[in-house]
Amino acid sequence: MSPSPSPAGPAGPAGPAGPADPVALRLAGVSLTFPGRDEPVVDGLDLDVRTGEFLAVIGPSGSGKTTLLRLAHGLLRPDRGLITAGAEHIVKPSTSRGFVFQSDCLLPWRRIVDNVAFPLELAGAARAAARTKAMELLELTGLAASANQYPAQLSGGMRQRVNLARALAIDPEVLLMDEPFAALDAQTREVLQTELLTIWARDRKTVLFVTHQLDEAVFLADRVVVLQPNPGRVREIVPIALPRPRALEIKRTAEFNGLVDRLWHLIKSDVLAEQLI
Repeated sequence: MSPSPSPAGPAGPAGPAGPADPVALRLAGVSLTFPGRDEPVVDGLDLDVRTGEFLAVIGPSGSGKTTLLRLAHGLLRPDRGLITAGAEHIVKPSTSRGFVFQSDCLLPWRRIVDNVAFPLELAGAARAAARTKAMELLELTGLAASANQYPAQLSGGMRQRVNLARALAIDPEVLLMDEPFAALDAQTREVLQTELLTIWARDRKTVLFVTHQLDEAVFLADRVVVLQPNPGRVREIVPIALPRPRALEIKRTAEFNGLVDRLWHLIKSDVLAEQLI
């Protein structure tokens, strides 16, 4: 996956999906209180993620961003409300949903190709078939030459590419991403943003992507969900009607920066209040 200045994908505006588009993931009236806490971390959360869209989620600390992802994956179960993926009532993790964590979580004793093959082996695939599929994904993510290396031999950006390849190995319908580029330097983060869009444009998997970076949310997403904190609820959903494919140069346009400013104004008071606590 070499750096691409202009991710592949259909040309022209491809902004937010229309209201009639099918829903890949739905949270309806979802509330959750962690043990030992008096107040819910999310309360009455309603959200539809449309099939094939790239939906980013932002919000200050305490707004339940990571909790939202874990609920959507089935790692957490709500106290109230319903979470569905198509006809499936989500009560536990499933191979229909892939999870990319902020930490790469790679197994240090396994070579890169075997890290990517690991979920396929867990699903019962023969080792040879799993490694063949893993090599295809390493080609896609530009890491075929590193297939026989170990995680410790790779840079942070390369390990996150492996992390993404491993999540794609199970061919999930929905990809859940929890600040996967947060620990990377600014230049590497921008390279991986464009590469992620290139991969996404190939088959338009549904993506739910949590980030603290407002410009990252605008660059990647069709829509941006703004969460309010204590408890976490949807404050507003902002459509991003920027044309695709998107190159990094779009970040220097007035339209792009106007959208970043709009997101900042939606979370500014919560962020400033957080600093005073």
